[in-house]
Amino acid sequence: MKAKLILALIAATGIITSVVYATGTEPVLVSSINAGPITASWIQLNDVFTGNWQQYGELFTNLQGNLFSRIFLFIVTLVPVVFFFHYLAIGPKKFSHSGSQVYYFNKFNRIIHWAAALSFSLLVITGLLVILGKMFGGGSVIMNGRSVHIFAAAIFLISVVPMFLMWLGNMFPTFYDIKWMIIMGGYLSKKKKAVPAGKFNAGQKMWFWLATTGGFVMAYTGYYLWSFQGNVDTLRLMAIIHNFLGAAMTALFLVHLYMSLFAIAGSLGSMISGYKSQEEIDVLHSRYKS
Repeated sequence: MKAKLILALIAATGIITSVVYATGTEPVLVSSINAGPITASWIQLNDVFTGNWQQYGELFTNLQGNLFSRIFLFIVTLVPVVFFFHYLAIGPKKFSHSGSQVYYFNKFNRIIHWAAALSFSLLVITGLLVILGKMFGGGSVIMNGRSVHIFAAAIFLISVVPMFLMWLGNMFPTFYDIKWMIIMGGYLSKKKKAVPAGKFNAGQKMWFWLATTGGFVMAYTGYYLWSFQGNVDTLRLMAIIHNFLGAAMTALFLVHLYMSLFAIAGSLGSMISGYKSQEEIDVLHSRYKS
């Protein structure tokens, strides 16, 4: 299911690109390199990628004022609808929790994960408030949302560093991740057949890399927007990166939320107690060795 949504997001990106190009204006990225002594060849190379950013003020206005809000609205409506039908058609995978239990997540893992999860949840909620501010009437609610957004970003940044380090060794791709992707992790079938995955499956690995590395990029671009440093061109670029990356992270966050709360019965309990049932590991993490 995660892989299917990734493909859907790629398709959506293609559609969005088509819409942008349909305006008759060519979107171009800009370098945030400060002015200074540089060679003519570098100027020429930079021009190839950036062009004259001042020509794209109207494009930026359209993106910021119209397209971004539609993208986020599309995500927060389509993803839950897809999962609603998945739940009706397939339902959650259920495993016995009365048998052998395996200590899967230690206390440090759980504390760091919950700090990152709760702060990221606040980031998503307040980010949606800001991007969809017009729908909520603007005003103090949106301004307070911005303040909470900044606070949550600080907590997330503090927790995501140890989370990256503690799980990095388990998150590198493997050959059996390809098979996991092909069979969609077994989530399109009601049968409980062993799927190829180690401590973390391919979908969890994708979410890890996007949440951590993407989180660092979001913090970098968000700092520019919060401090309002840099020239207009730089701020425009930071806003575009922040919003497009934020949309992708919101989509996968909803996927992760569904998998944790609904797709696997009792899955959330493992991040509370630290234990997983042996049956769940044998089926969903068949390559795992404690």
